Amino acid sequence: MKRDILDKLIEWKNSGRRKPLILSGVRQCGKTHTLREFGEKYFKNVCYINFEADSKFAAVFDYDYDTERIVNEISLLRNCKITDGETLLIFDEIQEAPRAITALKYFCENRPGLHLACAGSLLGVALKHQNISFPVGKVNRIKMLPMNFKEFVTAVDGEQYIKLFSSWPLGREIPPVYTQKLERLLKEYYVVGGMPEAVKEYAETKNFETVAQIQDEILADYADDFSKHAPVSEIEKIRLVWDSVPKQLAKENNKFVFSHVKEGKRAHELEGALQWLKNAGLVHLVELVQNAESPLSAYADATYFKVYASDVGLLCRRLGMGYKNYFEDGGLQTAFKGAVTENYVLNELLNLSYQPYFWRSGNSAELDFLFDNSGEVIPVEVKAATNTQAKSYKQFCKKFKVKSGFKLSLKNIAVNDCEGTATISLPLYLQWNMKSFLCGEQESNPAFQP
Repeated sequence: MKRDILDKLIEWKNSGRRKPLILSGVRQCGKTHTLREFGEKYFKNVCYINFEADSKFAAVFDYDYDTERIVNEISLLRNCKITDGETLLIFDEIQEAPRAITALKYFCENRPGLHLACAGSLLGVALKHQNISFPVGKVNRIKMLPMNFKEFVTAVDGEQYIKLFSSWPLGREIPPVYTQKLERLLKEYYVVGGMPEAVKEYAETKNFETVAQIQDEILADYADDFSKHAPVSEIEKIRLVWDSVPKQLAKENNKFVFSHVKEGKRAHELEGALQWLKNAGLVHLVELVQNAESPLSAYADATYFKVYASDVGLLCRRLGMGYKNYFEDGGLQTAFKGAVTENYVLNELLNLSYQPYFWRSGNSAELDFLFDNSGEVIPVEVKAATNTQAKSYKQFCKKFKVKSGFKLSLKNIAVNDCEGTATISLPLYLQWNMKSFLCGEQESNPAFQP
């Protein structure tokens, strides 16, 4: 299955400022497979080390940080030739070998010609809770997320739609022959999500029930991680917070409230548990801003936030929403539909490398997302269906006089003026191409002028 992150790995390979790479991401999102595929395609040979599966390799780093000695011993133990410029050396589950993490500093300084890539599912957790000397400034970092909608469509034999809509004219309405298919693919993605094993199964069998079994196994593995890797004092709190995330997201006012996790529990008792889930990549936090000026990070309120799931398919599974809710007549669309759609939009924004926030004005208005783009603040209103009436979006545009924004829904593509803001009505299934409308194309389109 084609992953967009391969392009970033190629850039890293050819970069003049290349350093040892750390590829982080939630467990089972495809890091190991992608690195090995990258190595097989673009290097003469690959030397793969998994510190979790084979502890003897961690011992190689116990003596000293002499990179020549380390490479020679790894080459001997693995029986593979390691040559600068020709070999991709992969350190997998590197969080299990703290001294290997520290050694990256010396690989950067003393062996810059070697392509060294590291992966770690719980690296963020390990760095927070173990005494690890991290090589600040001596590594390149890339974060990997579950498969996005574009990757999902490509995997299920729909690549022709990606090619077609990569350059779809902004002023041209999308005909039903495409909207019907793309809306169905979007619903399939909501249910299947972006975990590679689930996507692979669905691409091959189109069997939602087997996909659900795979999702249950992944969720069980996550729960096991709580017991294996979290401090004993935090395990039960992590489970409580983890169980609370989908419930709170499905509420109309979906600000995360610690007292709703368990009666009697206060924020200071549960903050560590939520941070553990964030460090593990299992949840994303979106903070409130009330003053929508760039840079938004300067106005973010870290005490007031929403919590989203890392994968929309796993969220659907945890909410008890399956294919019947989306594909069978009379299937309950429920209040959860809005939560799933909102989580989908958040994940797609992250895949586009945007840092989203949300805006609220007292109790009178709330905007789902906004993000910085080249010094401009871009507002985003999210609707699960075709109703795009959005009082909060209008109020936001009137107050902050932003140049452009988006309404994401199932409504057809269009451009309208809202209080002086050029507003693109973009179908949810085309969000992956959002950047193309923010890179100068709109200025050349007369319809885009407010």
